[in-house]
Amino acid sequence: MPIFQKKRLFILLIGIIILVAMIGFSLRDRDNLSTPEQFIKDTVGWAQNIIHTPVNYVTTIFTNIDDIKNTYNENQLLREKLAQYKSLVYEVQEIKEDNDELRETLNKTKSIQDYNPIQATVMSRSPEQWIEQVTINKGIQDGVKENMAVITAEGMVGKIQTVSQFTSTVKLLSGFDQFNRISATISQEESNDIFGLIEEYDDESNNLLFKIIEESNKDIEKGELVVSSGMGGVFPAGLPIGTVKEVKPDQYGLTRTALIEPAADMYEINNVIVVNRALAEDETSKDTEEDNE
Repeated sequence: MPIFQKKRLFILLIGIIILVAMIGFSLRDRDNLSTPEQFIKDTVGWAQNIIHTPVNYVTTIFTNIDDIKNTYNENQLLREKLAQYKSLVYEVQEIKEDNDELRETLNKTKSIQDYNPIQATVMSRSPEQWIEQVTINKGIQDGVKENMAVITAEGMVGKIQTVSQFTSTVKLLSGFDQFNRISATISQEESNDIFGLIEEYDDESNNLLFKIIEESNKDIEKGELVVSSGMGGVFPAGLPIGTVKEVKPDQYGLTRTALIEPAADMYEINNVIVVNRALAEDETSKDTEEDNE
């Protein structure tokens, strides 16, 4: 082996030994770092800090965007849940009101069994004739005829104006005029009823005008009940119409007219009863004939 190659091998071995010694020396636990080590460490730390700051900033931005997006989605979900909850509350309230109304209507039906009531539901109400008429879902096929009385659980609301096979139009009391009169009485104690006619509806006072026919010295008090008399031959007796609000004499003092506040709300009509008086009379006549036989 040439001398030059021996020197190179010797220098290489010395270098490896020195490198291993430095590595071992650097791996020892020491409290103080050498100046080169400090320089290298500070340089690496400074470079890491330069890189870490923008990376951390960008990461924070994306994290905030994700948080905002999640918050928005959660907010939308909560809004939908809240809307569903409100809708459910309104639906429950409407069902409760419908249930109460149907219960009252059923109780009223039981109290007028002699008149063969026909249960019906309001289908539509024309905006042009909102306070004058409504359309119900019962017609000729259900036994409905013109001029039959129509009531709710609170009292009378009108009469059948026109009929078709499966629907009918109800003329409301609030649309009555001099051509739609009702024979009625002011119900008082000891059978001292006062007879008269419901002549029309007064738009100014929103009351029915009750013209007293049988004049006497009887006092008429506010709040007294007005019911159908049954004398007109169309409506059965005893159907509540309203209560006395005020009594006014005519300009000559010969007759008096009472303002009657309707018992039923003309603006909130959903379920009604058509009073079939004719059918009840027919059944009563049949029962009477059978008894006579």
